[in-house]
Amino acid sequence: MANYVEKKVLEVVKELLSEKELELVNVEYVKERDWYLRVFIDKNGGIEIDDCQQLSEQIENKLDEMDFIKDSYILEVSSPGLDRVLKNEKDFEHELGKVVDITMYAPVNGEKIIVGKLTSYDKDSIILDGDKKFLLEKIACIRLHIEF
Repeated sequence: MANYVEKKVLEVVKELLSEKELELVNVEYVKERDWYLRVFIDKNGGIEIDDCQQLSEQIENKLDEMDFIKDSYILEVSSPGLDRVLKNEKDFEHELGKVVDITMYAPVNGEKIIVGKLTSYDKDSIILDGDKKFLLEKIACIRLHIEF
């Protein structure tokens, strides 16, 4: 059910953004206490609250018209945040040269979390610090590193 909703909403949002400078980063439909439909967007220079509000209204109108989500849900439109998750080639390209945190499914040399500079990627792997290769299938999550 959640995957179906995410795919349909992805199509809707892509259509709504086709003539805007906004970029769709991710869509998730998750059950917490309530159902949440989260749409993450970005643009060069960062997004503003008005970007989120306008798109939220457009998404809400379109989803009400299509009426394919049977559950009651809360719609949230926001930026992916400073520690955004990197999921696809576009994300890797955009963040090339930046420091990332990789969470592995199983420890590598005793470590489950590895921090390094994203220096290269392909469809199967990423390379940190110029020479440390990690297969994507072994990685649970990749996100931008935040230094406190």
